[in-house]
Amino acid sequence: MRISERGQVTIPQELRERYGLLPNTEIRFVPDETGLRLVASPTARAAAIESLYGRKRFDRSTDELMSLLRE
Repeated sequence: MRISERGQVTIPQELRERYGLLPNTEIRFVPDETGLRLVASPTARAAAIESLYGRKRFDRSTDELMSLLRE
């Protein structure tokens, strides 16, 4: 890999998929004793999980839905 003139690096697709680095994922570089580590922010991980599972909003409460399922 090389750093472009604008300071950009392309992360290989296999690694982006394996680690859930979706477009617009917030990342940061963390210095350590061996160099730099690329770390996704905790909110990025939550956003990735939510994008996979999502949320469904219902007009009814959980109790109402459970009673409908039991009928």
